[in-house]
Amino acid sequence: MNKKLVLAAVMLLATSATLQAQHVNFGVKAGLNVFNINNDNGASYDAKTGLHIGLLGHIHLAKQLAFQPELVFSAQGAKYKLLNSEAKIKLNYINVPLMIQYMFDNGFRLQAGPQIGFLVSAKSEVGSTSTDIKSDLKGVDFAIGGGVGYVHPPSGFGVDARYNLGLSNINDNSSVKSTNRGFQIGVFYLFKHK
Repeated sequence: MNKKLVLAAVMLLATSATLQAQHVNFGVKAGLNVFNINNDNGASYDAKTGLHIGLLGHIHLAKQLAFQPELVFSAQGAKYKLLNSEAKIKLNYINVPLMIQYMFDNGFRLQAGPQIGFLVSAKSEVGSTSTDIKSDLKGVDFAIGGGVGYVHPPSGFGVDARYNLGLSNINDNSSVKSTNRGFQIGVFYLFKHK
């Protein structure tokens, strides 16, 4: 029930923001992920690097306020030592961040908002052995993100740094609560930026 309510609120926010928008830009983004998995049983992993790539909309709500929905493929997970081998948990998500941005006149931006992620694939790799673990994990992940960005107004090119804090337990068949956490840094380009 809570998931349906959250999705309904997200759709309402997106629709109302679009209707009230002064102008809209579309863009592309890509960059580096440094993600980890936090466990409530004390087990700790090391951060795993990956990539993200996607599309974004930048909708001006007021002179210094914008709504930025995104659709992003994100390679996440973690790694750890298992005996003498390195083990990796490779999680691939399609994430939908819904950022509210405060825009300064000099091109800098502060941003924060919720994110919903849809699990595309999940594998555990130990040495050369790969095991599909998607059935052990929940298909939907809720998170909140916050960060900073900068756009060069004349060109539409910019940089973006964000921290994502997972709120929901990604484990489906375990008593251990595990959540995604990670940093993203990347570049973006807004077409016909105003």
